[in-house]
Amino acid sequence: MKIAIVCANGKAGKLITKEAVERGFDVTAVVKGENKTVAKKFIRKDLFDLTTNDLKDFDAVVDAFGVWAEEELPKHSTSLKHLCDILSGTDIRLVVVGGAGSLYVNSEHTVQVMDDPDFPEIFKPLALAQGKALAELRERNDVKWTFISPAGDFQADGEKVGEYILAGEELTLNDKGESIISYADYAVAMVDEIEKGNHIQQRISVVRK
Repeated sequence: MKIAIVCANGKAGKLITKEAVERGFDVTAVVKGENKTVAKKFIRKDLFDLTTNDLKDFDAVVDAFGVWAEEELPKHSTSLKHLCDILSGTDIRLVVVGGAGSLYVNSEHTVQVMDDPDFPEIFKPLALAQGKALAELRERNDVKWTFISPAGDFQADGEKVGEYILAGEELTLNDKGESIISYADYAVAMVDEIEKGNHIQQRISVVRK
């Protein structure tokens, strides 16, 4: 299976690349500058300059784009739209690194994590931007997308346990009452989903066991 990982130099992108390479996939890192990943193949190009021709030979494309500065947050929508546009009408899967703020906390799916009064204000703009990007992605019936939300506590330097709970649209807790997952375990779940391809045009979520 041939996988392209867009924004592979980021913290999530690097670990997803590492996980995929270690499992023997044919991995190409898509990076803006120097390739800092373990992938032997790479495309040096800005995400917004990618074309259909750049990605036409891949089975799956991972969108690991992420920005945190408030003035750049709209790029969560514009970057995802660009990837959708160039993959439109193809059989290439688009697997997106999402956020937890848009997960639902009720069975009616009317209240999201970020709606909680105790949700940290510092993370609210990012959660709103990622939630908007997801809402727009749901309108794309022309792309084989999957959006994967991490647990609420998404730990960049957390240990790799290798086990996780695969959940859906609602915030899910493990047996310890935690909503937590490391970037490394998220990478395991991401590569599992790429391999199995069971959730086309769906948002799923993952939490550490």
